[in-house]
Amino acid sequence: MTIKNALVFTLDEGFVKKDVFIENGYFTDKEACGNAADACAGEPVIDAAGDYLIPGLVDIHFHGCAGYDFSDGTKEALAAIGAYELKNGITSICPASMTLPEETLAAVCENAYAYAEDFKKEHTDASYAGDSPEKRKTGARLCGIHLEGPFISMEKKGAQNPAYIRKPDAAMFARLQKAANGLVRLITIAPETEGAEAFIRELSGQVHISIGHTCCDYDTARAAFSLGADHVTHFYNAMPPFSHRAPGVFGAAFDAKHVMPELICDGIHIDPSAVRVVFSLFGKERMILISDSMMATGMEDGTYALGGLPVTVHGNLATLEDGTIAGSATNLMDCMRTAVSMGIPLETAVRCASYNPAKAIGTDDVCGSIGAGKYGDCVLLSKEDLSTRAVILGGEVVERA
Repeated sequence: MTIKNALVFTLDEGFVKKDVFIENGYFTDKEACGNAADACAGEPVIDAAGDYLIPGLVDIHFHGCAGYDFSDGTKEALAAIGAYELKNGITSICPASMTLPEETLAAVCENAYAYAEDFKKEHTDASYAGDSPEKRKTGARLCGIHLEGPFISMEKKGAQNPAYIRKPDAAMFARLQKAANGLVRLITIAPETEGAEAFIRELSGQVHISIGHTCCDYDTARAAFSLGADHVTHFYNAMPPFSHRAPGVFGAAFDAKHVMPELICDGIHIDPSAVRVVFSLFGKERMILISDSMMATGMEDGTYALGGLPVTVHGNLATLEDGTIAGSATNLMDCMRTAVSMGIPLETAVRCASYNPAKAIGTDDVCGSIGAGKYGDCVLLSKEDLSTRAVILGGEVVERA
């Protein structure tokens, strides 16, 4: 595949007008059709006509969409979730579980691994040369699992089910990682809970550890980061606020330069001014955009569920019975557009929704940017209004406006 006349997102130079080539499912520096004039026969060519070409987005914290939840733990659920995400330009996913019993989480992990293996079987080079994307039942790539709980604070549980909150348990994590065949790439914990320090010390070299759903102060958070925690779950939300005498997780994350905070830019969770503040302080290299979407995303208003708890959805607002915000009802592509509407430069928003999340979970070698040897996943956006013109997965157009 050749994509001509595109304004291509690059990490170093922002948007650059050039052509992009995809061969055998991967970006390449060389023209996919070679030098001979007749070698291009049959190869698809897309004329971007000066529109934006960005990497496929990477969501490392979302729970569901299209009427399904990742924690349903079923093949049907992940198929619907993967299809919806891909249709909206999120080509790589690292879905998040909820605070649930261990046996339920193990089943969720096993189901995720099965989905990832099925994806590989359907998207070998031989498959790309044969069946159409529709016949292959194409969905987003599953590149990891985010365990959001059960090792969190009862006081800052948010929409998590308090019945299943537990103290950090390295042995339990090992069992879940075994069920996932190593797919767990990120886990959220509250560092002030009993056993958290030992957990971080033991596992920080094996999985990315995120601070979240926590009541911890600056010193406790800073200690966790010094032990190897390198991430913050939905920054601002489910943690003490920043203040000049109690900087909390916010201040500790700012001082620990290796830490990457997530942010939900759905227009509901965080005021636009607070979004601009945190981007200004942490910079484009560290911020991560997430959706934290739940099963109502892409659905009509109504009553849904999150982690077994009832959730009422009106527009983009999802709440529990007591009024607690329960995830979002907005996909990552729309969150990225919302960030731009809040004053975040487009090139920054794109990076924070693609390369940075991939880097945060250690998959930036295969996804998150447009570069030779990486998956040929990208999205063509209208320069006029950022609407989606086409979604491309491994050199195949899987969605076209």
